[in-house]
Amino acid sequence: MTELTPSAWVVVPAAILLMLGGTFALVGAIGLLRLKSFYARMHAPTMGATLGTGCVLVASMLVSSTVTHRAVFHELLIAAFLTMTAPVTAILLMRAARSRTGA
Repeated sequence: MTELTPSAWVVVPAAILLMLGGTFALVGAIGLLRLKSFYARMHAPTMGATLGTGCVLVASMLVSSTVTHRAVFHELLIAAFLTMTAPVTAILLMRAARSRTGA
């Protein structure tokens, strides 16, 4: 019978990474609310979301690898897709904002 509960040496770093990821996302959300211009507002959430998602994915890799007793890498595929799509989305939003203001 395999044990599905990870040990404390896995749970503690995973919990720290999850709290850190949540903190990054919170800072990004606060930056979205507090910053004045559209371009400044674009920066805070993208950085918070990228770093927050990275921390959550590393925590997921750590716990999943421990529970299944083998290396789990599908989170790296998620990170690769986020790395490719997030900048493209930001660029498209900035181009749309620039074309609306006539700059």
